Amino acid sequence: MLVIVAPGQGAQSSGFLKPWLEDPSFAARLEWLSTVAGLDLAHYGTEADDETIRDTAIAQPLLVGAGLVAALSLYPHPADAFGMVGAVAGHSVGELTAAAGARAISAEQAMVLVRERGRAMADAAATTPTGMTAVLGGDREEVLARLAEHGLVAANDNGPGQVVAAGTLEQLAALAADPPAKARLMPLKVAGAFHTGHMEPAVARLERLARSVSVHDPRTAVISNRDGRVVHDGRDVLARIIGQIARPVRWDLCLETMTDLGVTGLLEMPPAGTLAAIAKRQLPGVETFALKTPDQLDDARAFCEKHGEASRIETTPTWRMVVAPAKGTFHLADAARDVAVLPAGTVIGEIASLRERIGVPAAHGGQVVEWLVEDGDLVSPGQPLLRLHPEASL
Repeated sequence: MLVIVAPGQGAQSSGFLKPWLEDPSFAARLEWLSTVAGLDLAHYGTEADDETIRDTAIAQPLLVGAGLVAALSLYPHPADAFGMVGAVAGHSVGELTAAAGARAISAEQAMVLVRERGRAMADAAATTPTGMTAVLGGDREEVLARLAEHGLVAANDNGPGQVVAAGTLEQLAALAADPPAKARLMPLKVAGAFHTGHMEPAVARLERLARSVSVHDPRTAVISNRDGRVVHDGRDVLARIIGQIARPVRWDLCLETMTDLGVTGLLEMPPAGTLAAIAKRQLPGVETFALKTPDQLDDARAFCEKHGEASRIETTPTWRMVVAPAKGTFHLADAARDVAVLPAGTVIGEIASLRERIGVPAAHGGQVVEWLVEDGDLVSPGQPLLRLHPEASL
């Protein structure tokens, strides 16, 4: 199975778009997204220095725009991707890239949202001097305990030996003076304590905008940063992306879900390298491909052919799917047993794993066409459970 991932803020570097912009089609598409974002992304991706593109309001649209246009270079006919890509995921702001790639939102909607996300997060960061520091190595429990002692948040949990602390500059200074044993600290070049409560004003701003965004159920499995679950309701995809602005990124749980899905190949969109490197360490046996320059496109397509398989999630105007959010045992709910029509939001059952029990709602409701699972069956993330025919009266 193939998973395509999109990196988050900090992956960008000066001039990373230069080779891509030699392609007139790439340049034209980026110009369109630049117009939507109100930023000259070509300039920032070729001529601006590292300090300039560190600015949150610039970095975030630059990353999403680059990822979306590179995806079109990889799959000039986007429908082809749905017969090959098993799942998508994005790290932090990369979730917007992933959501647009899965067709939960349009590229233009993603660019408007990332433009406002970057501005709102920059404004929130300007309120109090805050920052982020990578904590590399050390005992996981000791690292998390030390962060808690200093009032810091594990804003990014990327797996064993890769935790990012976030908080005020004073709190980070205290951590630097009293680091966990056998851990190395690396201050990050970001403008604030992202994915913490310091970003709540940005969440409120994006939630207001999201009320006017039309969404669709994704055409492939979307793995959420919040908890690693597969999300198939377009409204939930967008709500999670917005809420994640002030919540920790659980990339470690995303990696666990990739294992549960049976991922064999992971391709990272540009500016690539960070997530592919994490996957090499955390997903033994999974082949990785970091797409950095356009001269790699033929090799990237061959990589996709090698690992690709059709998405199990199919959504059309005539019927909808309810899918499993996680791996575990499916337990059918009495409210859904022997029922011909399900009201929207009905919980059809639970997925029981070693860690938790997860309710599975039929977000859209409708007429039951076909159960694809039985009570007590083991299921995997993204596995279709129920096919429904939408009913306008529900």
